[in-house]
Amino acid sequence: MTDHIDTKLAAGADDLVRPFQIEPHGLRGRLVRLGPSIDTIIGQHGYPPVVAGMLGEAVALAALLAGALKYEGVFTLQTKGNGPVKLMVADVTSAGAMRGYAQYDAKAVSAYGDGSRSVQRLLGAGYLAFTVDQGEHTDRYQGIVDLEGATLAECVQHYFRQSEQIETGIMAAALKGDAGWRVGGLMIQRLPAESGVVGFTEEQEDAWHRALGLMGTCTPVEICDAATDADKLLFRLFHEDGVRVYPAQGLAAQCRCSAERIEQVLTTLPEDDLQHAMVDGTITVNCEFCGKIYSYDEAAIAALPRG
Repeated sequence: MTDHIDTKLAAGADDLVRPFQIEPHGLRGRLVRLGPSIDTIIGQHGYPPVVAGMLGEAVALAALLAGALKYEGVFTLQTKGNGPVKLMVADVTSAGAMRGYAQYDAKAVSAYGDGSRSVQRLLGAGYLAFTVDQGEHTDRYQGIVDLEGATLAECVQHYFRQSEQIETGIMAAALKGDAGWRVGGLMIQRLPAESGVVGFTEEQEDAWHRALGLMGTCTPVEICDAATDADKLLFRLFHEDGVRVYPAQGLAAQCRCSAERIEQVLTTLPEDDLQHAMVDGTITVNCEFCGKIYSYDEAAIAALPRG
């Protein structure tokens, strides 16, 4: 695994997040386009199509939100509910490495079928959480909000209304074609009025609502399709007000699991816990993100350094 994702991206490239600004009104935004990376993340598990699609949307939203933050570490989006999809986790490092997985009740999902990705029916009652972890000796930031909205994107909008008080428009889509899964996401925000200023001018209000309306004309195919160039899409949507794009960051499917990390955890466990974890003389650890299996027999466990 590398710790750097190439950010020198050609026009029309896949697997990127593109920041932009709608001028002269100072509305900021990001566009995410994922192809091979999301197909890898989803393809590591045999998810039913409705679960795969919702996880794809979660990864796209995580990439959008991570791109809005200045941090060195890991941004995580997590949902937990009492519906057929019990848990979803998607995270993105500041270097652009992404991963994600879902836990679900196979019988309940099968009964649900391949209908729309309804938050109420698939996730049920629960919460949406965002976490920024910048490592040791730093405070973790976490924001939590109830799952309120018909889609994951609407749940994120609810979070910004309730917790951040930043007006936000956001959409995400996931489609499967002949070449595999593709997802896309689009987000625009306007910052609160400057200190000492009450409200926005009529021109600013018109610009904001016009931008939301234009974003609403973007179809799931446009935001996902490799044949629709990301920058050309932004130009189509917002060229009348003027849109400025900034350098894109590359994104890639990269799991952070490793034998070293697994062994560090094992060395901290009491001997009784290690013995309890053994099945037929072997401890097996399965990474929920990438599916890689790590196995340690009694000799390997005994050889681990103990503090």
